[in-house]
Amino acid sequence: MAYDKFTVLKSTAVPLPIENVDTDQIIPARFLKATKREGFGDNLFRDWRFNGDDSPKQDFVLNNPIYSGKILVGGHNFGSGSSREHAAWAIYDYGFRCVVSSFFADIFKGNSLNIGILPVQISPEFLDKIFLAIEANPDTELEVNLPEQKITILATGESESFDINGYKKHNLMNGFDDIDYLQSMKEDIRKFETERMY
Repeated sequence: MAYDKFTVLKSTAVPLPIENVDTDQIIPARFLKATKREGFGDNLFRDWRFNGDDSPKQDFVLNNPIYSGKILVGGHNFGSGSSREHAAWAIYDYGFRCVVSSFFADIFKGNSLNIGILPVQISPEFLDKIFLAIEANPDTELEVNLPEQKITILATGESESFDINGYKKHNLMNGFDDIDYLQSMKEDIRKFETERMY
């Protein structure tokens, strides 16, 4: 299994109401030397999280202990810039399983879906409601229901639907990457090959 299965996620959320967050801000280029997915979370938003002497910047949200959870709520146009897979790796390795925004860059969205992060694209109006709910109460929980393709602010019951490719949805719900998906069809493939031989 490539990563954790994703069905229904209920969690508090970390708000990052910044527009046009690009992949170089998510994981700076100097940290791209590794080829394995592990360890990138340490440098997620590195230049926003830490000063030059590696001390934490107290005003950055990931350094604020009142915010936590497996959901990152970002501003419009999240994941723009270069197509580095490492940006999605860093978000996953840090512990986030879902990113919410009113718009995602296509390549970042694809990279996220490939490694088990669910990008939930919602309307700007509903995104504002989420930010306001978290600002009013950092313990606000969101429920992301992948089977029903719906995100809900549990305190108010307000919800909105989101779209996802059917193939990617199937893979997320089963914890599959593309190779795992093919492996899951191994018997069908073998049967097809056998039937074609005779």
